Amino acid sequence: MASTAATLRTTGSASSAHKPERLVSLDVYRGLTIAGMILVTDPGTYSAIYWPLRHAEWNGWTPTDMIFPSFLFISGVAMTFSFAARTARGETRRQLAAHLVWRAALLIVIGLVLNGFPLFQLHTLRIPGILQRIALCYLGGGLLYLACSTKTLRVKVSILAGAIFTILAGYWAALKLIPVPGFGAGRLDSLGNLPGYIDRAVFGTNHMWAYGLTPGYGVTYDPEGILSTLPALTLLLAGVVAGEWLRTESSPVRKVLAILAGGIVLLLAGRLLDLALPINKRIFTTTFALFSIGFGMVAFSVCYWVVDIRRWRWWTAPALVFGTNAIFAFALSTVITSLFDLIRVGSERLTIHAWGYSHLFLSWLNPIHASLAYALVIVGLNLAIVSILYRRRIFLRV
Repeated sequence: MASTAATLRTTGSASSAHKPERLVSLDVYRGLTIAGMILVTDPGTYSAIYWPLRHAEWNGWTPTDMIFPSFLFISGVAMTFSFAARTARGETRRQLAAHLVWRAALLIVIGLVLNGFPLFQLHTLRIPGILQRIALCYLGGGLLYLACSTKTLRVKVSILAGAIFTILAGYWAALKLIPVPGFGAGRLDSLGNLPGYIDRAVFGTNHMWAYGLTPGYGVTYDPEGILSTLPALTLLLAGVVAGEWLRTESSPVRKVLAILAGGIVLLLAGRLLDLALPINKRIFTTTFALFSIGFGMVAFSVCYWVVDIRRWRWWTAPALVFGTNAIFAFALSTVITSLFDLIRVGSERLTIHAWGYSHLFLSWLNPIHASLAYALVIVGLNLAIVSILYRRRIFLRV
């Protein structure tokens, strides 16, 4: 999330004699995911949205569903470079582990504060959330990575790949075989699924996502719940594996082709296995994890090829602004959205959101175009504010 001192090693035996070059594609890809998050969460109206900017209603996927998994994947890639840089500066594994715990705790606190902003009604405060899930994945994945960090590359990758397989296979079995009281085993709908049942039992529906609804039953699930965080962890672990490969002395072209090929295989695997277990982001099914890992690998390999191999960087400035201050950009967008949905203006007493959508865009565009235009303006507003920090070379790290 935060900007890392990621580097692209020069190939050849004399690579150590040259100053490493920053892996710009990490910040670019991270920035694109942040921009995507802001775009899809701030339409003028949710009743008029182009389908790629919607989440799937339940089973299936859209490009929007790939944004958050891509962020987890790139966080894993960045972790390998960050840990390597910190180790080179003399930090021990104990110090790195302490940093992981501190960062995870801080992300959870920030996530809870953002969930409560601006009214902070504790009796309905959502406990799970995007930053909370990132924190848990970062902590779990980071500790596992540290545990095998002294191993050879082959052993390290084997351990991480084994963990990914075990988590995804175990989660598939849990979804299919563990009976949910009152519903039985294998229910994958919004009411009877195992992750939703666990979240209701642990948090209570008052502290879950207010839009995780089943008609006639109210709130029944949370897309960032407890059990479904386990398969989400595999996105970060897959990113760590990709990052380890990027840090080898193989040629850049070989690196990008290997990541691209692996991503295509996982995309196909997730799509084919969808026949047995539906792709579903809401409960983060095993097939969704496989498919989104594949998507992240393919998308990042393209970004890596364009930005760091071909060096076509004329378009990257906005992405770098978001990518080098990702935590701040995410928090800022949440604050702006919350305030714009709360503060009322004008004689009509409309919220800033409603007033801006209706008066600035709906008056001359059809609803779907007006909704997109409003979202793009919100992205631009966030970009303008974060750009102030970028121009002053201020990078807020957690």
